[in-house]
Formats: sequence, structure tokens, C-alpha cells
Amino acid sequence: MSNTTIKILAKELNLSVATVSKALRDSHEISTETKQKVLALAEKMNYVANPYASSLRKRRSNTIAVVLPEVADSFFSQAINGIESVAQDKGYHVLIYLTHESFTREEAILKEFQSGRVDGILLSVSGETSHSEHIKKVIASGIPIVFFDRVCEDVETAKVITDDFDCGHKAATHLLKQGCERIAFLSVSSYLSISNHRMKGYEKALEDHQLKLNKDDILFCGNDIDENYWIIKNALNKETRPDGIIASVEKFTASIYLACNDLNLSIPGDIKVISFTNLQTALILNPPLTTVTQPAFEMGKTAATVLFKALGKNNSILKNETVIIPSILNIRYSSS
Repeated sequence: MSNTTIKILAKELNLSVATVSKALRDSHEISTETKQKVLALAEKMNYVANPYASSLRKRRSNTIAVVLPEVADSFFSQAINGIESVAQDKGYHVLIYLTHESFTREEAILKEFQSGRVDGILLSVSGETSHSEHIKKVIASGIPIVFFDRVCEDVETAKVITDDFDCGHKAATHLLKQGCERIAFLSVSSYLSISNHRMKGYEKALEDHQLKLNKDDILFCGNDIDENYWIIKNALNKETRPDGIIASVEKFTASIYLACNDLNLSIPGDIKVISFTNLQTALILNPPLTTVTQPAFEMGKTAATVLFKALGKNNSILKNETVIIPSILNIRYSSS
């Protein structure tokens, strides 16, 4: 364990462990000056209180955490079902934490876990996560982390993903074969590896068909539904509008259909549409939506299986390995 302890703080400050402990609890017995010194060093040395330490030396919490950007997305709800199918068999509780695509919130949640509240973590990073130091600190503290879907590629641990580059390539190639000459790509974040891999696949398909990439056709959307609607509508309202569109995440689907409806654009007559989504309602949209469907349940189940394998070996260090589970392109009327 690399965590800073009360003993380490006491030694650094030349104080007793009891004094440091009371200062951290804001006890009236300790002077303000001493409290400030203790708190300043605790912050500097990244001290995290560990109220569970004594009990965890004897037993585990029998709890794992699942940290997600959101649950409205059908992928994540299905992935949770896969995770719980394994956790229940192992007699573990599953705690769900939402970052709401916020790096700050993700960082705070993971810092809290260093106290030993959970035995392991399944993580899909936020759209704002541009570096991984906060994740590495948790792993260094002895708590195993398994990534699924959204990963930090520079962190050495297990990752469960799908074939994002190939799916981006397949989606764009399908639209090109349907006669599209200008395809827009909707990205959720410039930081997320899944969005970037899907975009790289899309770019390779254009290159394979000797088509030049127009940077204006790569649109960065976010979490605000109204803002996404206007970004998409403005792109489709241009004289040189795209005749095909690929949504890299599910949340953009409704905005695309609404924008096309408001602009009197026919799908697929005027614009052909593909979305990365696990929506069961894709079949009953008008027209039915062509989708890249991820194996969400299987990804969640696999990630949980990998994590529990490590927990079964007394939190052994997870191998830096990547499990790739292929997605499926389901062709429907929105693109053909």
C-alpha cells in the first residue's frame, strides 16, 4: 500500500499519532495552528482517511463499485445487468456511481475509494477525462480497476472493449456504398479513445474511397440535448450539407431525427443515418435506425469476471491485457 498514513504524518511533523488524529477530526483539544499544519501536510501528501482499515485487515467489504458517465444510455444499463449477473453469484454488492461526464466528479469519486470502501472498481471514464493520474493512484493503493468500453490506454490494467476502429470503418463504408459522398461524424469528446478510434475508422473508409476528409464534417457535441440539436441542425441546413451522418454515441440519435424532421429532410432519401446504439426502439423509429450494436451485457459480464478473478487472488495485480468483443452492424431503412 502506498497510501500516506497518520503515522507518516506524525513522523513528518514530529507530533504524536494521537495529536495528528485529533487534528484531522478537528478536535477542540488541538490548537488552530497545529490543525493547519496537519491539514496542509495531509493535502500535500495526498492523505485519505481510512475508517475501514482495521476491519479490512480481517475481512473484505464484499462490495465493488461501477463508475459510469451516465445510465440513460442503453449500453450502460445493459452492461450493469452483465456486471450484476457475476457479482450476485460471488455474493457481492454493486454500488453505482455516476460522473455525469465530469472529470472533477470522477476524480473525487475515485479518491474516496482509496479509503477502502470497495474491494474493486469497474470504470468507464468521463468525456472530460484527459489524463489518468487519479486512476493510477487508486491502483497503487491496492484496489484493482478494470476498464470497460471507455478506457485510458496508458493505464496498465485489464480493459474490455469492442472493435471501435473496425466499426467506424464498417459504418462509413456502408454509407459510401449506399451512394453517400459527404458523411458527417458526430463525436462526444476529443479525449475519449472510443470516439477517436471510431473516427479513425471513418477517416480510413473515406481514404479507401479516395474521398478527402472535410474537417467541418467532424462535429463535437456534448451533454446538452438542445445544444446538440442546434449543432446538427446548422450542419444539415448548409448548402453543402452532408448526405450521410454517423453518431458515435446513442444520445445524438434523437437530435438527428428531430433536426431532419424540422428541416423537412427525408431519411434516408436526403440523408442516411447510422448510430452507435443499443436502443431496442431502433426497430420502431421512423424509419428504423441502422445501428452499430455493442455487446453491452457481455462486456459488463466479462469485465466483472476479470475483476473477480483478481479479487480471488488477494487483489493480485491485473495484467495489462485487452479483451475485444466485436460489435454488430445492423442495417435498416435509415441508411439504405
